[in-house]
Amino acid sequence: MTDKKEIRDQYKNREITGGVYAVKNTQSGKILLESTADLQGAQNRFEFSVKTGSPAFVKLQRDWNAGNFTFEVLDPLTKKDTQSDKEFSDDIAALKEIWTEKLSGTPMY
Repeated sequence: MTDKKEIRDQYKNREITGGVYAVKNTQSGKILLESTADLQGAQNRFEFSVKTGSPAFVKLQRDWNAGNFTFEVLDPLTKKDTQSDKEFSDDIAALKEIWTEKLSGTPMY
């Protein structure tokens, strides 16, 4: 049996992957561009919202029942051991700005 300290240490030492992702309405082509410090958590929330039939984002409320939505990781970023949480957040925010420019002209929520 693994003790709590070992489990806590494993959690603290896990690889953290954040980044930029898009939730896309496959019928209208509109996308919701988001960023997070935890891509796996964001994907889990999306999958849960699909299973329960309730949108994970208020912006999608109107189109949720009429559209089919997909979750796509656009740019993953792994946190370096030497990075602070603030530095990691700043890097993710910069990535989102880059993707916002790349996707200008794409219908957005």
